[in-house]
Amino acid sequence: MADDMDRRILHALQCAPRAPFRRIGEVIGVSEQTAARRYHALRRDGVVRVVGVVDPAVYGQAQWVARVRCRPDRVAPLADALARRPDIAYANIASGGSEIICVISSPVDFQRDDMLLRQLPKSAAVLDVSIDLMIHPFGDPGRVGWAGAGGRLTPEQVRRLTGDRPSAAPTGPPPPPADEDAPLLDALAQDGRTTHTQLAELTGWSKARVARRLEALEASGTLSYDVDSIPERLGYHLNATLWLRVAPAHLQHIGEELARHDEIAFAGAISGRHNVMAIVVCHDAEDFYRYLVTRVAPLPGIDSYDVSIRVRRLKQAASLISHGRLVHPAVSRLRR
Repeated sequence: MADDMDRRILHALQCAPRAPFRRIGEVIGVSEQTAARRYHALRRDGVVRVVGVVDPAVYGQAQWVARVRCRPDRVAPLADALARRPDIAYANIASGGSEIICVISSPVDFQRDDMLLRQLPKSAAVLDVSIDLMIHPFGDPGRVGWAGAGGRLTPEQVRRLTGDRPSAAPTGPPPPPADEDAPLLDALAQDGRTTHTQLAELTGWSKARVARRLEALEASGTLSYDVDSIPERLGYHLNATLWLRVAPAHLQHIGEELARHDEIAFAGAISGRHNVMAIVVCHDAEDFYRYLVTRVAPLPGIDSYDVSIRVRRLKQAASLISHGRLVHPAVSRLRR
């Protein structure tokens, strides 16, 4: 089980995914060697992965939230097939094993039924499907992943990690990467903390050119980073998706308020009958109940809600879950 120092390192990575171990160590009060050793142990054990992600909007893609209701005895093969698709992320089995929840990247002007027919393998296991557009993510665009695992850094420590990094999201669609960026982006998709020296060797560029190109890709919003983690390995065993129906006048306030909660891994506005989706991570059922009645219930403007309890985690942003460990999709395929 990860301890408080591991959790502080995790929070540091969520604030600054590519921060040098020297700076992380200085901020949390350990040596550079200790910070590096602890991180590499977490990564080797499959508890955490830092990955570079290209915004789907670069390729004219939007994100859609699919809920696929299935026969419980037939759900596993279908869910595994979906999780291995590169255009599907955050795949989970929920609701007692009768529902698959996943995020699909596909053009916004596609007919939803046509898109789903292309994405879903033909299967008699599927009983019903709903799919809604992800309209707007809430929260600080500089926040990377779920940060509620304890070991919280102080605001001053966060400032020391992030420096003067702007937190505002770039305006307008991000520009597409150049063809010559492919080796750089491929390396970061496997390990978002690949060093400038290693990236220079892979691309044939100088370290200064690598640094300039990374800065440009990050500043434009083309490239960002996700910190995938396994909350169960950190003592958080209940993961749920909240589907809220919120009055339009309260939508922005409630979405931003939810995004500030430590228990929330993600909150966003979606189309459909429930217009807010929120991913909640708690220790157990009683902790989840406390969160609902003390943090969610007092928010004005929530007309109704639904809950899907995750029973099996399949995929994070860019990591498959294999035997309780985060792995790169290519590695998982080799192990089958």
